[in-house]
Amino acid sequence: MRRIILSTLKDWKTAENHKVILLRGARQVGKTYIVRELAKDFNYFLEVNFEKNPDIKQFFHQNLDPIRICTYLSAYFGIPVVDGKTLLFFDEIQSCPKAIQSLRFFYETRPGLHVISAGSLLEFAMEDITSWGVGRIRSIYMYPLSFDEFLMANNEDALIELKKNASPVSPLNPAFHEKLKDYLKRFLIIGGMPEVVKTFIVNSSNINLVQNVLSDITTSYNDDFAKYKSRVPVLRLREILASVVKQSGGKFVYTNAGVLSNPVQAKEALDLLEMAGLVYKVYHTSGQGIPLGSNVNYKMFKALLHDNGIFQKLSGLRLSELLIANNIDLLNKGNIAEAFAGVEMMKYANIYEKRQLYYWHREKRGSSAEVDYLIEHQGQVVPVEVKSGSSGKMQSMNRFLEERNSAFGIRLSLENFTAYDRICVIPLYAISNLFPFQNSFE
Repeated sequence: MRRIILSTLKDWKTAENHKVILLRGARQVGKTYIVRELAKDFNYFLEVNFEKNPDIKQFFHQNLDPIRICTYLSAYFGIPVVDGKTLLFFDEIQSCPKAIQSLRFFYETRPGLHVISAGSLLEFAMEDITSWGVGRIRSIYMYPLSFDEFLMANNEDALIELKKNASPVSPLNPAFHEKLKDYLKRFLIIGGMPEVVKTFIVNSSNINLVQNVLSDITTSYNDDFAKYKSRVPVLRLREILASVVKQSGGKFVYTNAGVLSNPVQAKEALDLLEMAGLVYKVYHTSGQGIPLGSNVNYKMFKALLHDNGIFQKLSGLRLSELLIANNIDLLNKGNIAEAFAGVEMMKYANIYEKRQLYYWHREKRGSSAEVDYLIEHQGQVVPVEVKSGSSGKMQSMNRFLEERNSAFGIRLSLENFTAYDRICVIPLYAISNLFPFQNSFE
């Protein structure tokens, strides 16, 4: 399947000055696949998987000299390592901390060689490394497929272009609007994990196969928890992950996280899930000005699961029933629309940094208010409300606009592009319109 990130990596290939790439993201989001796709543009491709080839680790124990390491790797795999012609790929690099330390020396000693490293749970490995190459290594963050990439997988490039060019003053033709809503319903149900999307496209008439793949991925995540057990018990991690789903749409409360954890333990488990890329936190901010991060209350946050398909699976909802449902409002069980919007915003961020999400909430007797997300746009704070249907009151939005004197707000819903006074309505399927893709290599 085509991924937007590939164009960025191709720019990196042709750039005169290219740093070592550290590809970061949760398991099974397509990191290895995308590197293999990039490798098609090189004469030679040397892939080193430290989990499949543990013997390779000894090459990094003597010293971290890239010239010696490349000589050994070339002899071991029988593949030339030539500057400008070979793509050297270190996969599952978290299994070899010494290899992570070596990356900085590749940039210094062999700047002409293209080196990419990738792995899951990288943050855990890098915690114990005092110096791993700041300024010499460029991190790129990868996520499950976005809705635009889901449309690409369905060969709907023309539909993407129509959507991109639509606006409140130039809404979509109703026929295309309905078609995009139908695609959105499917995407909300199956999610963006590459294997799940591929299974759905090939076997769309057999939803049980999709459910099986979602089950397999969920099981693999639970199996991965065994790797954290020196820090947090496996059962506690599973309980906190389930609690993220249960508490979706509201402030995450540690005391409500389960019977196996006290607040301190629950916080530790949630932090580990966030480090693994399975959970994103949405912090409360006063929204007083730019940057949003300067007015954050780190004790108040929401928690989002990284994929809406996994979300649906852990929610216990039946995909088969949802697929045949005519009313898309059924998909709002567990605040799926709000969760989807937040995760999509993460996917359309600058891939060189991990976006931080924010929301606004005011607890005041008789006049409480909450705005789902706040974003920055041209030096202004813009409130974003999410509605699962095609209507809904906007009392909190209007209150925020008045109190903060904001120029406009955005409502994400199932409506076509339109506007009401200071509120711009953007369809849920067009979240990418808020974040023009600007990730070309610099």
